[in-house]
Amino acid sequence: MSNQHRALHLAARPENEPKDSDFELRTQDHAALSDGQIRIDVRYISIDPAMRIWMTEQKSYWPPVEMGAVMRASAIGVVSESKNEKFAVGAWVTGMMGVQNSLVSDGKGMRVFDAAQLPDPAWALSVFGGTGLTAWFGLTEIGKPQAGETVVVSAAAGAVGSTVVQIAKNLGCRVIGIAGGPEKCAFVKNELGADEVIDYKNDNISDALKAHCPDGIDVYFDNVGGETLDAVLKRLKLKARIVLCGGISQYNAGKDARGPVNYLSLISARGKMEGFVIIDYLDRAQEGIAALGAMTAKGKMKSKLDIVEGLENFPEALRRVLTGKNYGKQLVKI
Repeated sequence: MSNQHRALHLAARPENEPKDSDFELRTQDHAALSDGQIRIDVRYISIDPAMRIWMTEQKSYWPPVEMGAVMRASAIGVVSESKNEKFAVGAWVTGMMGVQNSLVSDGKGMRVFDAAQLPDPAWALSVFGGTGLTAWFGLTEIGKPQAGETVVVSAAAGAVGSTVVQIAKNLGCRVIGIAGGPEKCAFVKNELGADEVIDYKNDNISDALKAHCPDGIDVYFDNVGGETLDAVLKRLKLKARIVLCGGISQYNAGKDARGPVNYLSLISARGKMEGFVIIDYLDRAQEGIAALGAMTAKGKMKSKLDIVEGLENFPEALRRVLTGKNYGKQLVKI
């Protein structure tokens, strides 16, 4: 690991798609540790769609990243120095670490995990991190799918979506994934096990949903919003549930962001559309990890990692997520 601290600071609030110039890379010498502190060498940074919201002044479940501050991000790393008896040198930890190659922490909010128990340490940010927990609690607590029901998942080749597809199949549901392009669609069907797949880049979503869901949709896990959400709203079954996880199609739209046009369908379907944020379920994290771990142990859970190397390439990794270029969980490797 570098003997200097390197971090990306927010230099401008992006207009539309984030640019490299919206961030400033700053380098300085490492600070000495005080009693009770640890130094963490960051290994992987999680790239999440919500980052685009954090970069604005928009009201959210977390305050905006302040101008000039280190960009907020969850990450995993290894303790390289310790003056805190709770954290041994060499321990793997996960938590909110920011977009930087290292940090000094008092250990609060950092969770030690056994990397040897995971298929790859990066799974601590995918299936066994916020991504997997978002998929698990969003689907099971809000979607409440029952065996035999039809579940539709947008951004099905992405980090959360790909996990939702697999959870829904494990729960005995019929699953239709929506993804962009033949390659991603093949991945969703052949690797993840979706029963049907819709290519939003080449198919008419409304027509495809009518063909694949002739009796309607019981549960829709929404990661994109926009036209896809509107198409689903026209196909709701009685007592349908829509899980509002994200609206990635609108994150770069700024003042031109659009809401659902067909929301009145919820009335006739007596349906429910509910948003959620994973921080509300963190006190139950072990419950979700245990369920996901059981699926993984049986070979019924996969995690595709899409890795971009280099701290300076964080903006490109974020753009990959916001434009749907990523496969599975997008990470930056330090």
